[in-house]
Amino acid sequence: MEPLILGGRDFAFDDCGRAFTCLPVENPQAPVEAVVCNLDCLLDTMSHRLGPGSPPGVWVCSTDMLLSVPPSPGISWDGFRGARGIALPGSTAYARSHGVYLTDPQGFVLDIYYQGTEAEIQRCARPDGRVPLVSGVVFFSVETAERLLATHVSPPLDACTYMGLDSGARPGQLSLFFDILLCMAWNVQREDFLVGRPPEMGQGDGDVAGYLHGARAELWRQLRGQPLTVAYVPDGSYSYMTNSASEFLHSLTSPGAPGAQVVHSQVEERPLLGAGSAVVSCLLEGPVQLGPGSVLQHCHLRGPIHIGTGCFVSGLDMAQSQALHGVELRDLILQGHHVQLHGAPSRAFTLVGRLDSWERQGTGTYLNMSWSKFFQKTGIRDWDLWDPDVHPTERCLLSARLFPVLHPSRALGPWDLLWMLDPQEDGGRALRAWRACWRLSWEQLQPCLDRGATLAARRDLFFRQALHKARHVLEARQDLSLRPLTRAAVHEGCAESLLATLDQVAAGAEDPGVAARALACVADVLGCMAEGRGGLRSGPAANPEWVRPFSFLERGDLARGVEALTQERARWLSRPALLVRAARHYEGAGQLLIRRAVMSAQRFVCSIPAELPAPGQWVVAECPARVDFSGGWSDTPPLAYELGGAVLGLAVRVDGRRPIGARARRIPEPELRLAVGPRQDQTAVKIVCCSLDDMRGYCQPQAPGALLKAAFICAGVVSVSSELSLREQLLRAFGGGFELHAWSELPHGSGLGTSSILAGAALAAVQRAAGRAVGAEALVHAVLHLEQVLTTGGGWQDQVGGLLPGIKVGRSRAQLPLKVEVEEVSVPEGFVQKLNDHLLLVYTGKTRLARNLLQDVLRSWYARLPAVVQNARCLVQQTEECAEAFHQGSLPLLGQCLTSYWEQKKLMAPGCEPLAVRRMMDVLAPHVHGQSLAGAGGGGFLCLLTKEPRQKEALEAKLAKTEGLGNYSVHLVEVDTQGLSLQLLGTETST
Repeated sequence: MEPLILGGRDFAFDDCGRAFTCLPVENPQAPVEAVVCNLDCLLDTMSHRLGPGSPPGVWVCSTDMLLSVPPSPGISWDGFRGARGIALPGSTAYARSHGVYLTDPQGFVLDIYYQGTEAEIQRCARPDGRVPLVSGVVFFSVETAERLLATHVSPPLDACTYMGLDSGARPGQLSLFFDILLCMAWNVQREDFLVGRPPEMGQGDGDVAGYLHGARAELWRQLRGQPLTVAYVPDGSYSYMTNSASEFLHSLTSPGAPGAQVVHSQVEERPLLGAGSAVVSCLLEGPVQLGPGSVLQHCHLRGPIHIGTGCFVSGLDMAQSQALHGVELRDLILQGHHVQLHGAPSRAFTLVGRLDSWERQGTGTYLNMSWSKFFQKTGIRDWDLWDPDVHPTERCLLSARLFPVLHPSRALGPWDLLWMLDPQEDGGRALRAWRACWRLSWEQLQPCLDRGATLAARRDLFFRQALHKARHVLEARQDLSLRPLTRAAVHEGCAESLLATLDQVAAGAEDPGVAARALACVADVLGCMAEGRGGLRSGPAANPEWVRPFSFLERGDLARGVEALTQERARWLSRPALLVRAARHYEGAGQLLIRRAVMSAQRFVCSIPAELPAPGQWVVAECPARVDFSGGWSDTPPLAYELGGAVLGLAVRVDGRRPIGARARRIPEPELRLAVGPRQDQTAVKIVCCSLDDMRGYCQPQAPGALLKAAFICAGVVSVSSELSLREQLLRAFGGGFELHAWSELPHGSGLGTSSILAGAALAAVQRAAGRAVGAEALVHAVLHLEQVLTTGGGWQDQVGGLLPGIKVGRSRAQLPLKVEVEEVSVPEGFVQKLNDHLLLVYTGKTRLARNLLQDVLRSWYARLPAVVQNARCLVQQTEECAEAFHQGSLPLLGQCLTSYWEQKKLMAPGCEPLAVRRMMDVLAPHVHGQSLAGAGGGGFLCLLTKEPRQKEALEAKLAKTEGLGNYSVHLVEVDTQGLSLQLLGTETST
């Protein structure tokens, strides 16, 4: 990247200058949340719009203007030499107060006019009537930059640098445009150039004239002959930041806008903000009214406050709010300043009128009135403001000692100036108090400004409002990302305050979903504090040190749980590895709260009494697998109840078989015999539970038989919290125990919903063996409950897809309790058979890692990353479009849905597409309407919708010719129209 030199000057409306003037601009895609100042915009313009494509050289950019440049300005650098100015279009009226380039048709600069005559400006006009304004941006080629650099040691030009000053030279000042560049313009004659002077220097003494003559002679010698061209950007805009308050307000507001621009601010009563007004980095509590066209910056105010039209108020804090109560400001500029007076920090305030002039010439005004009227209204006299020896022509706003900076007995505030607006009959107390203050003029105040303290105060206020924002976003359940704010807080040393706010939100939340997101945000803060070190974020969260806070959360004691988490967290902040592990445990705490939220689905689980099977009689539950066509991930808590979910799934047989099932029977022994294994193994008893201690692994998914133990608990057959032993519970209720055997003929990690459907089969078999019948939709909610007890989490699409028959859409609303509603999708006659002929499953040989995928997705969702939120909404929307494609019976449309669905899954869970799977999909692409990995991705089965019917053998032949695919297999698949079925005593009954 070429070097960039930035320059700028002081500014009447921002103590930190034009470069750091904050703009009403917010970038939601920014990685770190921060106010946007003019320097940010200029750097972005130079780095990403003007700079790319330029040859080696040096860019010079003023910071005194607002620039707007299109993303591709179309600047050609072919054959470039010398220097090039960037010109932007302006009206001839605007050009009367600014610089304009006069160019020939090839873009070479002939002259540069500043505040030119009407004839000169018209000479510069382009065919559209616009003129090329001098924008403050110049590019120097290497050769020209070296020539200019060489002058820094040549008298008298060395007087512009420390080299000359340290040699005893009198400081010199030159203009970039009207000294350096002007000598390169073709029409400029040497004699005219040597006697001229840059317009901003005015008329000086003879020494200045002599210095300028010598300096210009040296510039002419070095730079004359170097080409100066202009790159005109017709779609850009330029606005010089003058000291006109009216122009400044116009640049920050949108007069035609229907509402206010509120940027990095928290406003309690937004309807009080007038149309076209702007609020930047403010915290406004209570009724704060802002008139149209007015601007508030860097203020923390508490109403009632009324700021009328045409005002600019900046730098006021809560301590100054009271001064604005009962006062209506109109066409005024009120600013608070941080100053250093003889080394002591202090606050000062300035008040001027919007129409007041900062020029020295002319009679001038103050508070939008003539000086004589001001004196008459306030009782102030000219000798209060100026010394007697100050010439009347020098008595202007810049030199008037108007602004108190120190009172002998109290702190200063806006009230020390606001009294001038409406002097009361107070016996002259306000005037006497003003006269008793040490006062400075605007010119005298400028050297006292403490810019470091100003930036620090702005930073503190920014984070004060940001903490309010974080609280509001969480409590109002807004889909805004707090991750940029998190990064900003950590980088600026404000992480502790953000953590405290998140703790308060979590502890006080009535909704477990709000509390879970707050804890996930704490995990994000801790992860950010680790700065990319300390290991993986995804992983276990069962360290014994965290058992105590988790136990409070398990019992529903949120306040004590969050407090205990905070106490434990304090011991894990010393190094990155501990921070990451603490983040994992906060995510674990969030998962615990998700489980409590999903447990609300239990209220939709109901059963009816049924005939109790005889001891030894098997109850056999058989289920199809499921294939998801659209909407997956939206069914996963918390998305299922925060966004609302919609998934279209198919119940399917694989190779003509229903691959998932369970069987249960009563046995005389008061114990539980559990087995997970092949269906054909009639004696595959692997685990025997004789006591409640044997049941304790029910909440550890990896423990042997955990799912089957959880099925007995969730079915109400066994209570682990009962004072009765397992033996006593079984004998009292059933006169004996149970045997439960579950199986799946699909490989682990298939992506076809095996675990959840298996849970549904086990629950159905146990309930029926215990003398109860459960409907399929109640069973859907029962599986949700079981998976929370088992602590595997997960959504509802698997059991909807496999327990209910055919093609259907499951939906859950954005609310708690979590309820799933299922709608059958009707298709044209004969379409199911057509679908069977075109559907295939390819086992990829890769086992998906759903748990890590789930952790990553939940982290992204809780962070409300904009791309993830948008993608999640698209998942739900496309489900409805996919249902319409089934209604129409259109295979090409379904193929498009399937392929689009896979792209959405990859956005949701980056990394879920292994390289071997991508290779396989590329091989199959010409032969299919669409394809997608089933489930969360990462491996398992690939679902294909082929262009031609019955393509199993043909595609097997294609894949056989491709190297590097591993251990794959192709399987027939057909829509199952039965769903869950139960067989009892040889008689089949369907739920």
